[in-house]
Amino acid sequence: MRKTDGHESDLICPTGPGKTGESGAPDLNGSRVSARLQRTSGQSPSLRRREAVQPRPVARLDRLLWLLAGMGLLAWTGCRGIPAARESQLRNDLATVTDVYQPGRDRQTLPTLDGEAGLQSYLAHAMLNDPRVRAAYFDWAASVERVTQMRSLPDLRLTFQMDIGEIVSAVMPGLMQEFPGPGKLRLRAEAATAESEARYQRFVEEVLRAAYRVKQAYYRLYFLEDTLRVNREMLRLLAELETIARAQNEAGKVTLQDVLRAQIEQDRIQTEIENLEDSRHPLIAQFKAALGLQADAPAPPLPKRFESTPLDLDADRLLARAYELNPRLKAMAAEVARAEASLRLAYKSRVPDFSAGVMADAKAAPVMVRPAVGMTLPIWRDKIAAEIAQAQAEKGAAEARLSAEEITLAVAFAERMFSYRESERNLKLLLQRLIPKARQSLEVARAGYLAGQIDFFNLIDAERTLLNFQLAEVDARLQRELALAELSLVIVGITPEGAPVLSSRSASDFSPEAQ
Repeated sequence: MRKTDGHESDLICPTGPGKTGESGAPDLNGSRVSARLQRTSGQSPSLRRREAVQPRPVARLDRLLWLLAGMGLLAWTGCRGIPAARESQLRNDLATVTDVYQPGRDRQTLPTLDGEAGLQSYLAHAMLNDPRVRAAYFDWAASVERVTQMRSLPDLRLTFQMDIGEIVSAVMPGLMQEFPGPGKLRLRAEAATAESEARYQRFVEEVLRAAYRVKQAYYRLYFLEDTLRVNREMLRLLAELETIARAQNEAGKVTLQDVLRAQIEQDRIQTEIENLEDSRHPLIAQFKAALGLQADAPAPPLPKRFESTPLDLDADRLLARAYELNPRLKAMAAEVARAEASLRLAYKSRVPDFSAGVMADAKAAPVMVRPAVGMTLPIWRDKIAAEIAQAQAEKGAAEARLSAEEITLAVAFAERMFSYRESERNLKLLLQRLIPKARQSLEVARAGYLAGQIDFFNLIDAERTLLNFQLAEVDARLQRELALAELSLVIVGITPEGAPVLSSRSASDFSPEAQ
């Protein structure tokens, strides 16, 4: 029934609580409706709407799981940053060198070491097998990877926050990303790129020094055989002189003293030959070490054909090439470039860093999103000033080291050029004048001794003079080859054929002028 005033609030249920319907059974549906009306009669409409749309706990859990799954998928798949200015070129350079160098290659694939192979095969074997070269290669490879690290943003940070009172009222997973100040990542990448160039030049320096060590040991072993040959010739000559002295003594022309002097001189030279023979062992050990061979490996034979070091010996042009190609000098220039980038980065310490992120309340319906931003405050001025002063000092030190290396290079170049010119003058003097005259003097002394005009002391002196001149010739040849090898490989930096380095067109230029 409805009252005549017509108000909706005055509805009366046909069957109230405790009443029965037409069938006489209790009206449970009516009771529940009446109870709900009584419970909500004192609530505001907005509260009633929130209760009407309140999600069930299972739905909230599903939404939280979906959010966490999405964040986990993002962390699993990852992202890729933007390459630095020269990062791709650095990786291409590393791949080019790796194709030639092949640090994990089988030793069976190295160039053959036999007497028929030329010196170039030995140099290539050393450059590809020397452990110091391998260490420098991996140092360079590691520095290339560091460029990617320096230009990349910090890792994305996963956050999780809950509001807990009597119940869990909010569950908020989120993501937060830090952003260094403008220009900082670029300058970090520049500094790492310059450091990578310096490491590459150290690698080139080790390659050249490996080739130089092979040449140094090879020339010493080769001229050791010449020294032994000269001493053996003198030993045969002394045996002839002893025979002459015995004949003269038997004829009563000289005393036994001449025979004894000949024997003493033979004993001295025989001992010298034994010492030279014994010196072959450490030289062979040096030769094996230069080739990167282990101590228990058999000694390889020397190349049968002697090879000198071809070099344009115009001093001015050669010194200019040294300033252009020397890897140690180029490494110092790269260190200056790194110090300059570090100084510009130190000035960026005044610029704040930023962070931004978002959190989502998985318990709310609809989902509430809470953005968050942050910024560092570079307020510690003394710390910033100290960073800048440190970078300035490091730059000054790098520039001073570069200047000192230029001076050292000029001095080393002058010394090696003098050594080469000195050995050339000595060779010319010995071959054209001294050795021919010493041979003639020995023949005259022998004839005079047989004629009884001179004593045996003068004859032995003539023999010693010829021996010393011949040994000086061998030493002059050795010093000339060592000077040429050091000029070419260590000072100027001319890479031999087959060296696992970049061509001059591909190599990076980090000179101060280019920067």
